[in-house]
Amino acid sequence: MKNLEAKFAKMGVDNAPGQEINQAAAVLPLRGETLPGRKVDFSHGDVDAFLPTPGALEAFVEGFNEGGRQAYTEYSGRSDIRALLAERLSRFTDTKVGADNVILTPGTQGVLFLDMGDTIGEGTKVAIIEPDYFANRKLVYFLGGELFPVRMDYFASDEEAGLDLSALEAALEQGVKVILYSNPNNPTGAIYSAREVKGIADLSKKYGATVIADQLYSRQIFDNHPYTHFCAVTETPENCITIIGPSKTESLSGFRLGVGFGGREIVKRMEKLQAIVTLRCSGYNQAVFRTWFNEPEGFMDDRVAGHKAIRDELISIFRSVEGLEVRSGEGGSYLFPKLPKLAVDMPTFVKILREQANVIVTPGTEFGPQFTDSFRINFSQDPQAAADAVRRIAELIERYRYE
Repeated sequence: MKNLEAKFAKMGVDNAPGQEINQAAAVLPLRGETLPGRKVDFSHGDVDAFLPTPGALEAFVEGFNEGGRQAYTEYSGRSDIRALLAERLSRFTDTKVGADNVILTPGTQGVLFLDMGDTIGEGTKVAIIEPDYFANRKLVYFLGGELFPVRMDYFASDEEAGLDLSALEAALEQGVKVILYSNPNNPTGAIYSAREVKGIADLSKKYGATVIADQLYSRQIFDNHPYTHFCAVTETPENCITIIGPSKTESLSGFRLGVGFGGREIVKRMEKLQAIVTLRCSGYNQAVFRTWFNEPEGFMDDRVAGHKAIRDELISIFRSVEGLEVRSGEGGSYLFPKLPKLAVDMPTFVKILREQANVIVTPGTEFGPQFTDSFRINFSQDPQAAADAVRRIAELIERYRYE
């Protein structure tokens, strides 16, 4: 029982998206008055600011009207939808994806759980990048794996993510058998260079490791920045899974749609696990996949341009704060500013932002224990509301700056 309690103690959800904590103002070392402004929750994107892709509701209704055939699909997802997505993903990634290499899940979190569940057991050594998606380390803990963090120096260059490939190889030499990374990186928005992706592929082949590549934001790339799909460079595709889906850039998160594709044996194990966890990706929702990669002409260009405009505005505001560092990020919807020294610690400052600025952010320690001076924001928001909220953040940084 103690081991079980310890396991779940490492999986707190207090700072996860949508999990706002109410903190009494009296226990906080508040300075000055509350700043007026609309509440902005930067812990996740605002689907009311960026509406779902056209035709999504109609596709869902068609699935509903189809009844049982759509409600009770194969555990891996309806075969004709998987075939359709395999064709589209092949074109997108410039590689060969077959229908049997695809599994549909309840959101990309579902893909992540299934894939980690079928590759990580008690004592499995797992390399995770720091910083990277907060659920990665929690799932490793839950599954009984052993963490091997690998540093990413995301301020070193805008041309690369900053992955330390020598540190990754050192981890592999110690027996690491699973590598996880997100590209674009969550939380920094950094994109891995072709050299870095090829380096991961070469090392995974050399040491026989499985690679889980989270490419959820791979359609939201700014300024035509070069992007390399892991599945297109690996020589051992049977040992990799790519995570992708329409929940973010396409604003379909409410439908909980995720896709994993890669090695057939891995996918078969994922299907067996899904059969006893969630059975399948919600049947009616699967029909909405038909709209993915089939948006009206110009839709994706406009969506990406809209996010870039918000990113640029927020970067400008953040960089006006003396001592604050932030990478602009070449893709995705995240910024990970590093703050100057404050008179309060980051957990307290996060609570102060909620109390005095009506702004919710995710503390950096969710992405690695050493990121005590950073927080993450998801800038997929109403542009004006997001800019106003970041101005309030900037004002509170000055108010609580260390003297």
